[in-house]
Amino acid sequence: MKEELKDAYKPVPMDLAPAKWIWFPSQRTLPNTFVLFRKEVELTGLPAKASGWIAAESRYRLTVNGERVQWGPGPSDPRWPDADPFDITGLLKPGVNVIGVEVLYYGLGEGTWVMGKPGLILKLDLEFGDGSFKQLVSDESWFTCVDRAHRPGQFKRWYLRSLQEEFDARLHPKGWNTANFKMDERWAPAMVIDCPPDKPVLCGDYPDYLQGIDGEGTGFFLRRRQIPLLKEAEVPVKSLVKQGKVTWLKDPDDWFQFRTPNSFRIREEDAAEAAHDGSWVVKALDGQEDGVFLTFDLEEQVVGWPYFSIEASEGTVVELICHEAYDPGNALWLDSQWFSWSRFICREGRNFFECFDFESLRWIQLHIRRASGPVKIARVGVRRRLYPWSKESFVRCSEPELQRLFDACFNTINNNAQDTVVDGMARERQQYSGDIGHELHAIRYAFGETLLPARFLRTFSEGLTLEGYFLDCWPAYDRMARIAQRQLGITRWGPILDHGIQFVFDCWNHYMETGRLEDIREPYPRLLRFASYLEGLRQDNGLLPVENLGVPSVWIDHDAYVKQRHKQCAFNLYAAAMYRHALAPLARAFGDGEAAKGFEELGDRILECAVRHFWCSERGIFVCNLPWLREEGEIRLCDRSLAASILFDQCPEGRVEPALEALAGCPAEMGMSYPPNAGWRYQALAKLGRVDVILEEFRKRWAVMESVVKNNTLQETWEVKPDARYQWSHASVAPLYVLFMDIAGIRPAAPGFKKCRIRPQLGDLKDLDLKAHVPMGTIRFTARRVRSGHELLIEVPEGCDAELLLPGHAKVGFKELPCRHGPGLKRFKLTENERQEFFLPGG
Repeated sequence: MKEELKDAYKPVPMDLAPAKWIWFPSQRTLPNTFVLFRKEVELTGLPAKASGWIAAESRYRLTVNGERVQWGPGPSDPRWPDADPFDITGLLKPGVNVIGVEVLYYGLGEGTWVMGKPGLILKLDLEFGDGSFKQLVSDESWFTCVDRAHRPGQFKRWYLRSLQEEFDARLHPKGWNTANFKMDERWAPAMVIDCPPDKPVLCGDYPDYLQGIDGEGTGFFLRRRQIPLLKEAEVPVKSLVKQGKVTWLKDPDDWFQFRTPNSFRIREEDAAEAAHDGSWVVKALDGQEDGVFLTFDLEEQVVGWPYFSIEASEGTVVELICHEAYDPGNALWLDSQWFSWSRFICREGRNFFECFDFESLRWIQLHIRRASGPVKIARVGVRRRLYPWSKESFVRCSEPELQRLFDACFNTINNNAQDTVVDGMARERQQYSGDIGHELHAIRYAFGETLLPARFLRTFSEGLTLEGYFLDCWPAYDRMARIAQRQLGITRWGPILDHGIQFVFDCWNHYMETGRLEDIREPYPRLLRFASYLEGLRQDNGLLPVENLGVPSVWIDHDAYVKQRHKQCAFNLYAAAMYRHALAPLARAFGDGEAAKGFEELGDRILECAVRHFWCSERGIFVCNLPWLREEGEIRLCDRSLAASILFDQCPEGRVEPALEALAGCPAEMGMSYPPNAGWRYQALAKLGRVDVILEEFRKRWAVMESVVKNNTLQETWEVKPDARYQWSHASVAPLYVLFMDIAGIRPAAPGFKKCRIRPQLGDLKDLDLKAHVPMGTIRFTARRVRSGHELLIEVPEGCDAELLLPGHAKVGFKELPCRHGPGLKRFKLTENERQEFFLPGG
C-alpha cells in the first residue's frame, strides 16, 4: 500500500462538528436496547460524491433508502473509539431519501465492547457537480424510536457476549428507513447529548445507570478509523443435512433460557420437501409448540451474519442455532455452543431475518414452531465479513495434505483477523497478544498487510493499566471483570503478564517486517512503563515470580505445565529475551541508546539468575522444576524454555544439543505447548536444521486435524470434538508463518526488509511456490523437487538487499561471500528484479 494511502488511515483525532451526539429522549437506557434513527433528505439532483463519518455506541447498522450500507464500529477502547467513514454516492436518488441508522446499545460488557454510554453521531457531506456543497449532520431534527421488536433489557447471552437476540417482526416498524414510511406516536425528535463532537459519548452528560460512569474524560477523543471497512459477501448453505420433529415436554424457554434437562423429544423424519426454486416447504403445522427442525451445513467455517427467508403465518417462531462443529451421526439437536441461538417471530407472510451480531459457524439449525399452516424456507446462508487484504495470498504446494493445511490457515485468518486480531470468533472474539500475536507474522508475509497489525499494536497498548501491566485481551470487557474477581480470589484469570512480554516482541517484529517505526510511536512509552513494572517484580533471588502476583497472572501455556511454579523458568527466559532482543533494539530505533544498554544489562541479569536456578549442568539443559526436583522426584522439561534457550542463545557455552534432542524427540517428561504456541518449538528446530521434524508433524499431526479436514480451519487444541465447546477456528496458524520464515527461510535482516536473509530448508518437501509480500514488493520463492534435492528460483524486489544462505554443498553459479551465520553455510548476494536459480541438495 502506498504511503499516501496509508496516511488516509492514520488514527488521528476526529472532530465531527457541527454534528451532535444524539439519542432517544430518555433518562436511562436498558441493556441490549435497539434505537432507530431516520433523517429525510430531499435532493433535486444527484451529488457527485456523498460521504461522511459515523460513530455509535455500541453497534450500528447504516442504511440508505432501506439498502444496507455497513455495520460497525470495530472494537475500540471506550476512551478512543473509531469514527467510521461511509460512502453512499451510488445509493441516493432524486427526491426524498432516508438515512437510517439502527443502533444497538449493549450496556453489558462483552468480548468486543468494554463499556460506555449510548449515542449516535453522523456527518454527511454532499458535493455536487456544479461545485455546490450541502451537509447533513445528526441533531435534534432527526427522528428516533425504540425498536420494541428487540425487547429492551434483554438478558445477556453469556459472560463475553452481550446480545441474546430475540426479534418479533410484528412489533417492528416495517419500512421505517424508506421514504414512504409514515411515523406514528412512537417516534420523537432526537435528544441532543451534551458532549463535544470530537469526544466519545462516554464524556457526555447522559446518565449511565448500569456502570455509574462519571468522569471528565480528559484526553479522550474520537479517532479516524485506522483500517479499511470490511467486505461482505453472501454465502449460501451447501445442503439440508438433517430434518425432523421436535416435541416439547416443557416450556421451550425452560430450555433456551435455562437449559433445563428433559425439555423436549426430537426425532428424525421427513419434515420438509425441496421445491424446484431451491426453497424448502415444511408440511402444515397446527400452531402448537411442537414443530420441526432443519439442519444446514456450509462448505467451510465462516464468520458473518446468518440469515434466512420464511413465508409463514403470523406468530410463527423460529430459533436459529449455529455451531462450529456438528456430527450428524451423533445427535439431532444442534447443541447451542455458548448459547448461540437467536429467536425470530414472524409477521404474516414473507419475512427476511438476519442476525444483528455476527457469528462464527459452519452449521445452522432452524427450529420452527407455532405455525398455522405450511411454511416455506428459502435463502438460508451467511453474510460473510472479510478483511480487504492489501495483497492476494499465494502458496502452492504439490503435496495435497500440506496444501490443505495451508489453505486452512488462510481461512482461519479470514475468520479471526477482521477489525481486531482475535483468538476465535465463536467464543471470546477478544484481541490477545501472547499466543495470538504470532498470527501477525502470517498477516504481513502472506497478505502484505500492515494497517491491521498497526491497529492491533495501538489498540492493545491502550489497555495499559495504572500499575503498568497490560490488560492482555483488549479492547474487551473480560479483564475489567477479572480484576474485581482476582481481588476476591475467585478466578485464576488475571491479566496475563507473559502476554505483555509477547506484545513487546509484537512491536519489534512489526518494525522489522514493515520498517514503520511510526506505528510503534504511540505504544512505545507504554512498553517502557510495562518494562519498569516488570522489573519491579523481581524477587530477592533476582527472578520474576509466577505465583502470588496479586491481580496479574502468568499463563505461558494451557498444556505444557504440571504445576504453576514450573512456568518460572520459561517466564524468566522469555523476559530476559524481551529486554535484550526486542525492547533494547526498539529503544535504539527511537534514539535512546542509554535505555537500550540498560535493558540489555537487565535482560542479562535475569538470564544469569535463570541459569543459576534452572540450568542443569549435568544434563546440559534447562529443567523447569530443578529447584524442587528433590521434592517432586521427577524431572520436568517444557518446550517453551528449551525453544527460548535456542532461539535467543541462552544456553551456557552454547550447549544446545540436549535441548535440540528433546525438542525433536519429545520425551515424556517434556511438557508440550498447545497449537497456538507450537511455533516456538518449530522455529527453534528450524534454527538448528531439524526441518524434517517440522514437516513430519505438519503432515501427520496438523494436516489431519478434524478442523482442517472438516471446516478448513485450525483448531485451538490438539483434540477437539463436535457438539461441544471446543474452538474449531482459532489463531493456531504456526504452519503458515513457519513456512514463510523457516522453511522458505525468508526473514528481515534490517527494518522493513531493506536487508533480507533467505535460508531455505526444504527437507523432503515436494514442489513449493509462494509469494512473501514485503514493503518494497514481493519475494517470489519457487522450489521444484528433483531426485537429489531442489531447484530454486528466487525473485527479490528492488530496494531489498537480499542474501541467500545455503548448505556448504549447494551448487551456485556465482561468487560466494564470507559467511558468519553458522557452520556449514554458504552466503550469496541476490540481484534485485532478476530470477535466480540455485540447486539445493537434499538433506
